[in-house]
This record gives sequence, C-alpha cells and structure tokens, in this order.
Amino acid sequence: MNTDLLNLLQQRRSIYALGKNIKASNQEIVDLVEDTIQATPTAFNSQTTRAVFLFGDKHDQLWDIVVKRLKSEVPTEAAYEKTKQKIASFKAAYGTILYFTDTKVVHQLEKDFALYADNFATWAEQGQGSAQLNTWVALANNNIGASLQHYNPLIDDEVAKAFDIPEGWSLRAQMPFGEILSPAGDKDTMAKADQFKVLG
Repeated sequence: MNTDLLNLLQQRRSIYALGKNIKASNQEIVDLVEDTIQATPTAFNSQTTRAVFLFGDKHDQLWDIVVKRLKSEVPTEAAYEKTKQKIASFKAAYGTILYFTDTKVVHQLEKDFALYADNFATWAEQGQGSAQLNTWVALANNNIGASLQHYNPLIDDEVAKAFDIPEGWSLRAQMPFGEILSPAGDKDTMAKADQFKVLG
C-alpha cells in the first residue's frame, strides 16, 4: 500500500518551541492554507469554516489579548507566571491562524434542510477538524511547526473587536505557527486491539 499520506500525517506534531525564521513569505502561507481549506470537504458542501491570518503586530496583539484575559482566570500569581510563559511561547511564533465557523450559514442550512437540522452544527465542527488537520499537515510538509490552541470562548469578544470579525463568525481555535526550534517528543498510541474492530 502507498503510505505517502501516512508519512505526511506522522510529520504533523504539536510543536511548542516556535520561532520567527521561516523561508515562506506571508503570501505563500496564505495561499497554501486558503487552498488547503477550500480543498477540504464539508457536509452538503456547506463550507462553514473561516480563517483569519495574523502576522507581525496583529499576531502579537492576539497573544497580548490572551495573556491579559487569563489573568482573572488563574488562581494564584505563581500560576499566572506559568501561564505568561506558555502564552509567550505562542507569541514567539511567526504568525497565527484563527479558525471560525460561520454560524449564519449553519443556521440557514438548519432552516433549508429541516430533516437534518440537528446535525449541521456537528457537521460544521467536523469540517473544522478536517480543515485544521489538513492545514497542520500542509504546514508540516513545508517544515513549518504549529500547535492548536483553544482559548475560546474567553477571548471571543475581544478578538472580534480587535480584528473586525464579522458577526456570526464563532471562534473555534487558534493555530500559532513558525520555525521549529525543538521537535516534538514521542507520541503514545493506544493498542490497536483496544481501538479497532475488524469484521469479516
């Protein structure tokens, strides 16, 4: 069996030690990710995933929003210091992709296809997962590291205001990306006998 795709998937890891020295230009990254997301299938071809690219000062602004917002959420000053270090590692990256779901499209599909109305929110999340994974793999294939973060919904309102996010776009994830300064560690997988069942 051809294992080219498997090899690409195995390249994709959560990279937390990220830097700013990458060879691709901003436009090359945007083109790659836009094409990747548009090539990702969605239920009913609904295309509910949206993405916002943050570079330079806008990238820094996002992580400043996050670290400021988290101050009221952590229990102690010592815990906040650890939180600040973690967020600083994301800010040290080259850029960030914000992933959104266009809920207006989801709600319209619920109205248009009432028989399946209960499924469209779930299908939108499946589309998100597919788009995020495909983007992650595409970046890894270009030697660009990334991780996937979820500070939503804590930062939703401030992000919407700061970056002029359209009404109805629901923030689902944040993907800092950049130079790989340190590779990921070993990854554990569960026993196949516990995870899969083969019949016939």
